[in-house]
Amino acid sequence: MQHQQEIRDFLMSRRARITPQQAGLPYVGGNRRVKGLRREEVAMLAGLSVEYYTRIERGQLGGASESVLDAIARALHLDDDERAHLYDLARSVAPGSRRKRPKRTSPITASVQQVLDSMSVPAVVQNGRLDLLAANDLGRALYADVFDMAQQPPNIARYVFLDPRAAAFYADIDEAKNQVVAILRAAAGRDPLDKHLTELVGELSTRSTDFSTRWAKHNVRRHSRGRKTVHHPAAGRMDLAYDDFALPGDPHVSITTYTAAPGTPSADALTLLATWADTQKQPQTANDVRPDRSRHP
Repeated sequence: MQHQQEIRDFLMSRRARITPQQAGLPYVGGNRRVKGLRREEVAMLAGLSVEYYTRIERGQLGGASESVLDAIARALHLDDDERAHLYDLARSVAPGSRRKRPKRTSPITASVQQVLDSMSVPAVVQNGRLDLLAANDLGRALYADVFDMAQQPPNIARYVFLDPRAAAFYADIDEAKNQVVAILRAAAGRDPLDKHLTELVGELSTRSTDFSTRWAKHNVRRHSRGRKTVHHPAAGRMDLAYDDFALPGDPHVSITTYTAAPGTPSADALTLLATWADTQKQPQTANDVRPDRSRHP
């Protein structure tokens, strides 16, 4: 029932945002009682019967063919991420989908850490829940606040919604919040049996009305590549490009790298970040330790 409700809410939210004019339907005067498209209009645009589309929107999506899913995606103007989410939702209610979630082995091996450490740019390993599972020194320096959080494992979603430092770290905190929620939505559709994700969403919904409001919008996004601007407390402002590289064994765990264009202030800031990272891992010398004078009156 939970998965069927997710399907219903997602499809209703997508058709509510499209006007008949945007869908290419002829204008008909008078007041409309629904926001966006009606079910009948979506069914017509997708080439489906009204009864069949109504059953689908009520959550009976498990038997839908790829051609039907594609037709619905076109009718609702779904982007690539939303289309993939629709397919994930269909799989979640397909026959046999109630099988026990397979146990996954950790993809963070010694060789993965070696790859991270060999990189000259900030790099972290994260999963679909936005847990930071591993990092090189520059990655830890970039996300120092996140790794410093009391609750472990370090999690970007908790940081963005529950840590006041996030508002100063992200140049556009509103966009950061939207992105986090959309990534978690996509992860929930892809892996509805992820108990830890369900607990994380429940925790954030309880502790942050901002999160629960955004969660109800059913926006989805895949974390693959893009840009983000941050204000690091030691290195200053950085405009960074990020790219994800899936790890073998689990396509939803990836290495994310952060780079800056050569010769830019952001590249200089990354150099400063590396210097700061070195100071954080240097052990204290004898000159750094104050002598204990309590024994020497």
